[in-house]
Amino acid sequence: MNRSLATVPSASSRHALLADHFAHVRQRSLALAAPLSAEDAMVQSMADASPTKWHLAHTTWFFERFVLGTQPGYQPLQPEWHFLFNSYYETIGPAHARPQRGLLSRPSLDQVGRYRAHIDEQVLNLLRREVLDDETLDHLQLGLQHEQQHQELLLTDIKHALWSNPLQPAYREDLAVTTGSLQPLQWIESPERIAWIGAPAWPDNAAFAYDNESPPHRVIVPAHALASRPVNNAEFAAFIADGGYRQVQLWMSEGWTLSQAEGWQHPLYWDDALEREYTLGGWRALDPNAPVCHISYYEADAYARWAGARLPTEFEWEAAAPEQATDGHFADDDRLHPSAAASPDRGLQQMHGDVWEWTSSAYGPYPGFRTFPGSLGEYNGKFMSGQWILRGGSCATPRGHVRASYRNFFNPSARWQFAGVRLARDLQ
Repeated sequence: MNRSLATVPSASSRHALLADHFAHVRQRSLALAAPLSAEDAMVQSMADASPTKWHLAHTTWFFERFVLGTQPGYQPLQPEWHFLFNSYYETIGPAHARPQRGLLSRPSLDQVGRYRAHIDEQVLNLLRREVLDDETLDHLQLGLQHEQQHQELLLTDIKHALWSNPLQPAYREDLAVTTGSLQPLQWIESPERIAWIGAPAWPDNAAFAYDNESPPHRVIVPAHALASRPVNNAEFAAFIADGGYRQVQLWMSEGWTLSQAEGWQHPLYWDDALEREYTLGGWRALDPNAPVCHISYYEADAYARWAGARLPTEFEWEAAAPEQATDGHFADDDRLHPSAAASPDRGLQQMHGDVWEWTSSAYGPYPGFRTFPGSLGEYNGKFMSGQWILRGGSCATPRGHVRASYRNFFNPSARWQFAGVRLARDLQ
């Protein structure tokens, strides 16, 4: 791969930087899993979620397969685990069925812990010896980004699992209860312009970006206005009170059919009285000023139509995001629930953090898109069908993991992620 010495650190410093980051990220995953029992860590509450134990093992398998597996003479610790903890990399072999990950009572959580420790020791030894080539270091760097994604999934998946338990216990009872003041919603106008969208291809460019974020390209962004903040709980409650879940004209056809079949009457994790919501800290009073979360694309779109607005395109969102500070709340803030902005601001607030924001853009390739080489090309590209783009990160996202060009994607029916909505409207 062609690399510029002006933009890429030396091999020695890159080994050292990645060793520090590796140790931090790997320890963070263990810390997130620490409040859980072995029984908690095995639960899979729906097909779209995965058990905590599987997250811990799969992220370890990634380093074993794509970092240690590149080294001459390496022998896998447990070759049969390759089938269990592969996710969807079909070019390197079959995988255990995703909906059945909760059946993996063996290996035990203790065995998975020892597996992690063994792989960590070997990876760190290679980094300290500074023997990894650029391509393997790239795999390791991608693996760290991959594990940070799984840290967020670990939190969203265990939240759904514990909520599905009739006892509905808290993941952590020590999480602080935070409230914020009401921030008046303002409209931030933007004239029609040509905007650069996307990020330079990594690893040729030193700054990390996933393949689905590149290449940079110009887009005509029409004149529009964005809401200064995400929609809050009180505003969404008004939509419910006005019969938003009963007005078929507000809904996409698929969303209406699904909402009727599953009996949606409010966001996931709200109680029927619209007074409380289930959080990772247990049941708590609904904060009217906090961003609404755990809504599907269909609900976000229906709300926008009810409000006389629409969802922003991902290009409108990204064109505005680089101008904003990263002022939202992330997993590192240890709230693990969205909060209202701390102070009034006349610009765009909380573009990053607190809640992922649904856009009206379907997930597809940019002009000139190229996947990562080899088996890692399966990471993003093959999912560009039937998915919708979300932007900005959430209260469960590690700080520093997202950027303006970051493209998250989920099925439009997904509700268990920390997903909310920011409104947009056209300007004449």
